[in-house]
Amino acid sequence: MDFFDSLNRISGTKVISVFKPKLFAALKNYSREKFLIDLMAGVIVGIVALPLAIAFGIASGVSPEKGLITAIIGGFIVSLLGGSSVQIGGPTGAFIIIVYGIIQQFGLPGLAVATVLAGLMLVGMGVLRLGSVIKFMPYPIIVGFTGGIALVIFTTQIKDLLGLAMENVPADFISKWIAYGKAIGSLNIWSLAIGILSILLIIYSPKAVKKIPGSLVAIVVLTILVYVLKNYLGITGIETIGDRFEIDPSLPTPQTVPINLSTVNLLLPSAFTIAMLGAIESLLSATVADGVTGDRQNSNTELIAQGAANIVTPLFGGIPVTGAIARTMTNINNGGRTPVAGIIHAVVLLLILLFLGPLTKHIPMACLAGVLIIVAYNMSEWRTFRSLLKNPKSDVIVLLVTFFLTVIFDLTIAIETGILLAMVLLVKRLAETSGISIIKDELNMKSDAEKTADNDKLILPKGVEVYEIEGPFFFGVANKLEGSMQWTGIDNKRPKIRIIRMRKVPFMDSTGLHNLESLYRISKKEKIQLILSGVNEKVRALLNKSGFADKIGKENICSNINEALERAGELSNPPAP
Repeated sequence: MDFFDSLNRISGTKVISVFKPKLFAALKNYSREKFLIDLMAGVIVGIVALPLAIAFGIASGVSPEKGLITAIIGGFIVSLLGGSSVQIGGPTGAFIIIVYGIIQQFGLPGLAVATVLAGLMLVGMGVLRLGSVIKFMPYPIIVGFTGGIALVIFTTQIKDLLGLAMENVPADFISKWIAYGKAIGSLNIWSLAIGILSILLIIYSPKAVKKIPGSLVAIVVLTILVYVLKNYLGITGIETIGDRFEIDPSLPTPQTVPINLSTVNLLLPSAFTIAMLGAIESLLSATVADGVTGDRQNSNTELIAQGAANIVTPLFGGIPVTGAIARTMTNINNGGRTPVAGIIHAVVLLLILLFLGPLTKHIPMACLAGVLIIVAYNMSEWRTFRSLLKNPKSDVIVLLVTFFLTVIFDLTIAIETGILLAMVLLVKRLAETSGISIIKDELNMKSDAEKTADNDKLILPKGVEVYEIEGPFFFGVANKLEGSMQWTGIDNKRPKIRIIRMRKVPFMDSTGLHNLESLYRISKKEKIQLILSGVNEKVRALLNKSGFADKIGKENICSNINEALERAGELSNPPAP
């Protein structure tokens, strides 16, 4: 409890009320029948996860068993502590770019530090109840960086697909393709054939063998085929996992992560990207699962579980963990309905690593390239991408900027720029939809909710002006009011009273409040009385808290326009002493 007590004091949030793992609730009414269903689903998901974990590990720049370790430890923790009943955690294609880039720049120790920091961020997000906020990430950003990741993953697999003889492959996208063009003369026809056959098996084998995933069929069939070709027919040049890596079929002992202030400062941007990407992908996966199962995830608990998985997994040499949509859907489609299925999936992978790990060295690299090319195709969502190009220009700009930054530069820049650009365009859109109108002589009350009499018009008393604000009164539109007030009044005479009608103002920020206070000071100096009309409870609370209500006088903050005009009449014609 000491850990939770500390978090309570730091965040001011009751961690126990936020952290409610689905497993504990599921075990209350658990039965033998449910276990048998979860057992079957867990075994199938474990088999599905095997080729993906190996492929994602290698593509990320680590050895294949590191991908398996990530799926085992990360998947176990996500199911043990998660806020979704069916979420399957492990390495995913979305992390390949960022993980590979961190390893190239900072090595495996740098990746461990970045992943642990990301895990701490995810725990913090969950404790601070940010789960529901993260799910509102702009859709064009998600499609943009997902499409960019898909293209980059495809690009990284060209070397193994074609069997090109290249010692060093450039890191950036454009240089990769230039290098591929220069090395095209070393193309290995056998590797290309294995890669194409792998893609065809993944696509078409599920039509014949529905219970076994196509990626597993491709790996088993082509591993046997390549073994026969190399050992019995004397065909060399087909690279396998064993030619590039030494497989360690055991769980490593935990290692310390070298975290210090300098490494934290250096790796914080990468850690932020891992955290945001992990949060987005996990919550999207859980949301999709909810739509199928009818269950309801606890998004904050899910973030805490994802954070815990990313804190622990690097201690064993693993890479970042997140919720995996494909494996989660496989779990659901095979009957899994509790986190027990996810735990079984991790156990299945552990048994495969311990007892069948050495056999993975015979898997051809071209076959894994085929697996990842199919993963990239499924990630690309090119139909969705194409349809978004028909959306408003602001969405298209966010989509294309995020996509090209992901491809040409890196995911960290893409996500940060995409979020910033989306915020700027949102503010611009809000500012465009908000406006200020000036009413000089009469108010049209025909369709007005504040209408109380049969008259469709309200005649304004002499010397009274009404300024109506429509939309949020925030920094994007606050200056519009100040500009409108520079009008000199009817017949170039200053008015005696200004009524600011705020019935359509849902909220006001500090800039809006500041402009309102400035307007009050200017009006007071010019001996013009200010009256606020139609102020809702939220805005009124802000005015009271800031002290502005006392300055202007609470009697001058009115609930509706009729009340405001009555107040204006009292001020224009004060009773005789």
